Amino acid sequence: MEIDSTAGGGLAARIRARLPELRDTEARVAQVLLDKGAELLRLSVSDVAALAGTAPSTVVRACQRLGFRGYQELKIAAARQAPAPEPSRDRDPAARALADTVRAAREALDGVTATVTPDRLRTAAGLIGAAPRVLVVGAGLSGAVVVDTAYRLRALGIAVDAPADPLTAQLAASQLSAADACLAISHTGATRSTVDAARRARRAGARVVVLTSYARSPLSETGDCVLVAGGQDLVFGLETVASRLAHLTVVDALTLTLLEQRGAPAEAALRLSADVTVDHSY
Repeated sequence: MEIDSTAGGGLAARIRARLPELRDTEARVAQVLLDKGAELLRLSVSDVAALAGTAPSTVVRACQRLGFRGYQELKIAAARQAPAPEPSRDRDPAARALADTVRAAREALDGVTATVTPDRLRTAAGLIGAAPRVLVVGAGLSGAVVVDTAYRLRALGIAVDAPADPLTAQLAASQLSAADACLAISHTGATRSTVDAARRARRAGARVVVLTSYARSPLSETGDCVLVAGGQDLVFGLETVASRLAHLTVVDALTLTLLEQRGAPAEAALRLSADVTVDHSY
């Protein structure tokens, strides 16, 4: 469905007005943006690049020439003018919000087993479990998932680093060894600081495991093992909680797989973790 030029500040008109300024490859990107319209909400920057027959960097450059800071900002503009979902029969706004949120979360969780296979989960666990040091990186709303992941891995006796500062994360990634691993988490797979950290880890020789909602993205292209799960809806320009629930579910499954793989040492570490928890409880 093509973008409606009468809504959301005339996004289609804005794109068409700048078409003459674009180079051939950038013009192809712009045409994909026009043709896909509301479908852009389900497409990553790499998906658009593939449809336009060009590179993700060209998609970003085309979006910038169209007056946006990048693909994500254009995608948010498309989300704001997408057709509204069929209204709920419930007249209570809170009840509608609750029902819609639960529905999105259920759909995201139901889809996890369709995109995360046991083989891929075992591979990810093997890469992380074999590493003497694991760096976990993520930013924005994925930051909460990073904190949870680092805690769970540490509870299994794994040496973990999860810097909150993106510059520190990139420095830590550059200092990894070939024996180490990096777990990069991003809903869009296009958050620059996370992608850059994963690329630095890769250049340092470390193995990279990716957890994202999009199979094709700049982040997934850096991964030795990619775990895809999560919702792709946008609310006020932010991904819904569904994607984080799906990511946390994958982290739980990864933790249980690591527990099985590591055996007695992991069980001993868990007992120690339980002792620490008890000491901090009334």
